Amino acid sequence: MSKKEIDPETASQIKKELAELRAQLENQKKSKKKAAKPKAEKKAAKPKAEKKAAKPKAEKPKKLTKAQIAQAKKDAKAAKEKEEAEAKAAKEAAERTPEDDLEEQFSDEQIRNFQIEKMDMDKLTNKVCEIIAEFEDKGVLQSELWKKLKLNSRDGSRLALRLERRGLISREKILQKGRWTYKLIIEQAPIKLESLVDSPCLTCPVEQKCDFENAYPEPSPLHCQLIENWVAVEFKKKK
Repeated sequence: MSKKEIDPETASQIKKELAELRAQLENQKKSKKKAAKPKAEKKAAKPKAEKKAAKPKAEKPKKLTKAQIAQAKKDAKAAKEKEEAEAKAAKEAAERTPEDDLEEQFSDEQIRNFQIEKMDMDKLTNKVCEIIAEFEDKGVLQSELWKKLKLNSRDGSRLALRLERRGLISREKILQKGRWTYKLIIEQAPIKLESLVDSPCLTCPVEQKCDFENAYPEPSPLHCQLIENWVAVEFKKKK
């Protein structure tokens, strides 16, 4: 099959059309590049604008006046005192015992004149003091004491308050098995007649002349050999 020849005029027309097409393509590419460039610039510029918005200039703090500084100190002090008072109240509430409630319910006179029905209060007082004195300065838990005397806690607590008012015992608040209670300690031990047995003063021939203000060799308990001997014997007995 033989090739078909194109006449020169047709060939020239085809070349012309191809050139126009190339030109159009080039123009389209250029216009696309121009359109894409501003968008990229805008995108690049946007973060800068955001950074500026995110980091505004910090305003300088206004200088406080003397009155404002004084008020701020006063408020801080009041807040601290309130906090300390609340902490103290919470601690006192946690350490509160039934005896504390009784102390608030009764006046000092009612406590001092407290009586237990059908009981000789003098004998009971001596008995309580004797038991507490056995524990010396270590003291005894009041709950244990009331069990020994078969007293309920209400009567026992009021009795302890009565003895404390009279200066016979002291009460020490302690934590026992997770609960706050009182330990009773003797302050004035009751006098026992047994302590006077064999005392040389009872049969002393110069007892009437004996006086603390006497100077030696006049009779005085301050320099009496009989008393010294008696005390030494009693001390050995207790040991």
